[in-house]
Amino acid sequence: MNLTGITHYSTTTKGIGGLLKKRISDFIVGEITLNEKILKNLAFGEWEGTKKIEFKPTESKDDAKEYLHFTMEKFNLDTNTALRKITRQCHCSQKRLGYAGMKDKRGITSQRISFWQPNIEKLKKFNDKFISLREPEWSNQKIEIGNHKGNYFEIKIRNILLNEKELRKETEECFQQMKKGLANYFGEQRFGGIRQITHRVGREFVNGNFEQAVLLYLTSPSEGEEKEIAIARKNLFKTKDYSKASKEFPSKFRYELAILHHLCKYPKDFIGAFQNLPKHLIYMFTHAYQSYLFNEIINLRIERGIGLEPIDGDVLKDGIVTVPLFGLDTKISEGIPGEIEKEILEKEKINLTNFKIKSFPELSCKGTIKKIKIIPKDLKLISIENDEFFEGKKLKISFSLDKGNYATTVSRELMKNP
Repeated sequence: MNLTGITHYSTTTKGIGGLLKKRISDFIVGEITLNEKILKNLAFGEWEGTKKIEFKPTESKDDAKEYLHFTMEKFNLDTNTALRKITRQCHCSQKRLGYAGMKDKRGITSQRISFWQPNIEKLKKFNDKFISLREPEWSNQKIEIGNHKGNYFEIKIRNILLNEKELRKETEECFQQMKKGLANYFGEQRFGGIRQITHRVGREFVNGNFEQAVLLYLTSPSEGEEKEIAIARKNLFKTKDYSKASKEFPSKFRYELAILHHLCKYPKDFIGAFQNLPKHLIYMFTHAYQSYLFNEIINLRIERGIGLEPIDGDVLKDGIVTVPLFGLDTKISEGIPGEIEKEILEKEKINLTNFKIKSFPELSCKGTIKKIKIIPKDLKLISIENDEFFEGKKLKISFSLDKGNYATTVSRELMKNP
């Protein structure tokens, strides 16, 4: 069952099937900076180990330039873990670092980072086998969320059972159709990976069900989880014994344990327990719920035969239809688009005032709008080869997307796996 609202396809090709992210190096992401430079993958790859790249930052010679900008390339790490590794070795707060956007964990990704008044000697000594730093440059500005154009992707899809001729035909036909635009679904990583839990927790917070939200986060199972954590979640669901759970949850589940330790002391303080999570994680829950509702608006437009093209009542940006990421300040559209938006809210049994969460303001959302169609740029079929891990073929493709859009939107359309 798909819990994230990613339901329909925008292309009519039959799909090539296959497998994503067999190897870390099968998924490469390079940030596209504001001056349209694509950050290259230089340190990590299919070669053994890490290629050493010179990183010799110097002290700023301009008092107005307090931010050191540099490229961070990481291997199989999420952005926040990588930043935490840097600040730990430099013995400073993570608040000193800025970045333009989160990058995938499973893959090799490159992005620009800003570091306010770094200790240069400590930064020079930074060493981690999964992180490479390069290209230092002083600036008078912090890198903020959204300070980039987009991202370049280079992806390998493996275990494709089509022959080379058919694979090339299906890929090129799908690429041609993609140039007309795809439904701009939020990808599954927005919703918490294999558990698909983030937006469901957000829904409970928006509805004021704080205890249910926290217990859902702690106890919701997943088929892909290890046996030890699956049993711990099941036991907590049955008993609500926080003390016992704090001993049963494996140590690597530090966020769950932080919540449990708080509930051991204050069993009814569910908001306080959740506030033990990092701020960047807290706000993701209601944002994920916004994203789920956005996906559902796209689905209803497609199912009503409206699709992605403008009709009376639509709000356009750059000639493309936008719909709400619901929040307190959202203005419902006119006409049929507005009726669809109201229908989604009614189906969820919420109204816009729910997005102001007085007792947990960190989770409140003002709302914004987002385009419902994306057009991938520079779609390229790079190679088709025999797969060294499977009997099928290996396809390598590349493309670019504007910021805030998901590579899985493109790969899903091409693969069309169940």
